[in-house]
Amino acid sequence: MIASAIEKYVKFVDHFLESVEKHLMEGYQVNYYTFTNHPQAVPRAGLQPAQSLCMVPIRNCSHWQEISMCRMEAINGHIAETIHWEVDCWILVFCLDIATVFHNPWGAETLREVVVALYPGYFNIPQRRFSYVGRSTSATFIPDGEGDFYYGRAVIGGLVKKVYDFTEMCHITILADETSGIMAARQESHLNRYVLSHKPA
Repeated sequence: MIASAIEKYVKFVDHFLESVEKHLMEGYQVNYYTFTNHPQAVPRAGLQPAQSLCMVPIRNCSHWQEISMCRMEAINGHIAETIHWEVDCWILVFCLDIATVFHNPWGAETLREVVVALYPGYFNIPQRRFSYVGRSTSATFIPDGEGDFYYGRAVIGGLVKKVYDFTEMCHITILADETSGIMAARQESHLNRYVLSHKPA
């Protein structure tokens, strides 16, 4: 399980770990990776005996567009350098938003090849109101009438190889847009473009 605690988000680590320890994948071994640019500020939470917590230092990021790119780059790099050596092909990686707090059990029902959570604010509204990117010059462009749901970045997960491919593609499209002078309107834009052709559970 990967979560990023960058800049001011370090303050969420305690409540996050407390809630995931109580509700996430009870009965399963979970290795936690906290990506942070302030490792000294991250509290060392008490975990259950089977769990482990590893701090992964990442570079500083100045604004949310850069944080989004850093996150994809860091996850992709960490899988390439570390995680794929630690796990077999049916172990999964979940990337969760550090500001998330679990109130109910979340278990094996989510163990699928690709898992992405719906964006809660758009769950019951018409598709025409989704914040898809409408500029055809953007790598995140989704034409009118395409797409089914609007996905958020709070939960991204699945098989190690699938998460690697996803984060690599998102990082590449963020860089492509940046080269063209385009900044995505929302952090989920590259995610929504990817899942348009790679349907998640």
